[in-house]
Formats: sequence, structure tokens, C-alpha cells
Amino acid sequence: MHHESMHIKSVHLFIHPRLNLLDMAGLIEVFSAANRLARLGHEPYTISILALNKKTDVWNHTSMETETLQPDTSTPHTLIIPGGPGIQNFCKDPRFHTHFVKHANKAERLISVGTGVLALARAGKIDGRKVTTHWSAYDELEEICPSALIQRGPIYINDGPIWTSAGIASGIDLALSIVEEDLGYSVALEIARHLVIFLKRPGNQNQFSSLLNLQSKSSQFSDLHAWIHGSLSTNLSVPALANFMKMSERTFTRKYTESTGKTPGKMVDIIRLEAALDILAYSNSPLKTIAQHCGLGSESTLIRKFARRFGITPKKFRSHLKSTQ
Repeated sequence: MHHESMHIKSVHLFIHPRLNLLDMAGLIEVFSAANRLARLGHEPYTISILALNKKTDVWNHTSMETETLQPDTSTPHTLIIPGGPGIQNFCKDPRFHTHFVKHANKAERLISVGTGVLALARAGKIDGRKVTTHWSAYDELEEICPSALIQRGPIYINDGPIWTSAGIASGIDLALSIVEEDLGYSVALEIARHLVIFLKRPGNQNQFSSLLNLQSKSSQFSDLHAWIHGSLSTNLSVPALANFMKMSERTFTRKYTESTGKTPGKMVDIIRLEAALDILAYSNSPLKTIAQHCGLGSESTLIRKFARRFGITPKKFRSHLKSTQ
């Protein structure tokens, strides 16, 4: 158990008109589940929902009553700002600087979901920081804060006290990663199981990736999948995988195939190709370099397997993606 797990962290979620409800709900559910499932003898988080007004019109004919941010509102350990179509108007509210920014300045940890990062940008919180956002807001974020190191592709990024995510479901991935840092792997795993979601979706996974579906079929092998993802250029033969799982090759191959519906070799190929897709999407690395990094050997092997898997060559995929950005 991490030393920090003995402390109670105050989590303030700041809402605004026309927010994205999924940006809000995913994180709140993870932190609430941590309070129910942590078994620490106390709840590790206090959770408050704040707004500039007592009543906030979050969507058409739907409003929420919350605590109103006041000068004497308690200091948050963690402040969360969700995104949504109303984020620009929120930043234009005169109270954005007099109230929200002052409150954000007190927080030890700042989290944005999706386009919520635009508020952190306007607050001067992401200068020189690695951040991400929903793919549709990359250019707007770059205009607002040219000094931010915008990562185009990852579903979430952590840079010091700043955590940013692509939004929607990726907010859950980000929250699970935060809970793992605060309370340890076992608590995060318990929450993921409770919410029937997948724990080990790495932050650098591309927003358009399908690896989640491939990996989520068996929690028994989630650690193995994460290890594979971090060891792509190494020997990932069946003996190496079986050794990681502390099983005989025969038992491992049988149990793995029964559990996932795919042979270990096939799954390694899929994870390598998904990683190659990520790198193609957010870098200009040559195909030869990508092939070596992902353990696919030669450029020709990458092209052949990539085209078979995704129905498009790596070169065409990259040019198509760039034309849509």
C-alpha cells in the first residue's frame, strides 16, 4: 500500500453549462468506487461538485444543483474540469478568473477531461506541459496555448501535477491510473472489475485504437498484455510469455487460447500492429524504425501485416489521417 493511501484527498469536480455528462460521470464513478472498495478503514476521497452558480443548466432542460464556489470554499487536493460544448463560454465568464482560476491555483493536482483542458490553458496551467485533448480540439488548444506540448493521439497524459485526457471513456482510464498511483494496483483492479471495464489501457494508446476490445476478454491475462505492450522490441515467443505467467508452455497456450479466442502468437501480432498504428498516427517516424520498435522486424513485414490487419497500407493510413486533422 502506498504511503499516501493513509491520507484523505479532497476531489472537487467543477461543472459548467453544456458540459459533456460522460466526461463528468466517468471520473466521479471511479473515485466513488474507490471509496466503496478500498477497504482502508476510511474513505480515501471526499468528493464535491462545484459550480459558479447553485443551479447549472448542463444540457437541454436538464440542470444540476451543486455547491457554489465561494472565496472560503475548502482547498482541493484534486480539481477536475470536464469538457463539453459550453467550455468556451465558461472561460469567457468574468468569474472564470476571479473564482475558478483562483481555486485551481490552490489545487495540488489538476485534471481535465476532453476539452476541459481549454480551461486549464486559459488559466495558464499548461505552459510547457505535455497535454492531450479530444482529437477535434487539437488545433484550438494549440492556438490558445502554443507553449503547451500537445500530444496528438494518446488517450491521456500525466505531466507532473497536470493530468489531461481525450475525454468520454478515456476519463475513466485516466481516473483508474490516478487511483492506482494513490492507492495501488489492487484497488484500481478491483474498481475496474466492479465497473466491468478494462484496467490496463495504457495512456499512450491511440484514441482510434481497438486494442481495448482485444485485451478485455480476460482479466487473467491483463498484466501479460500490458507487459507485452511495454516490451514490443523484445523476445515475445510463447516460452517467454509462458515464463511471465509462470506456466508451462502447453498449459499457457491452452488457457490463453480458451480465454481470449486467439493464440498467443496471434495476440502478440495484434498488439504490435496496434502499437504501430499509434506511432503512425502521432509521429513522423520512418516505417523501418516503427517496424523495429514494434518488434515486427523489417519494413516489408510491417507493410504486409498492417495491410492484412487494417485493410490499408501504413503509408495510406498516415496520409489519410493527416488529411483529416
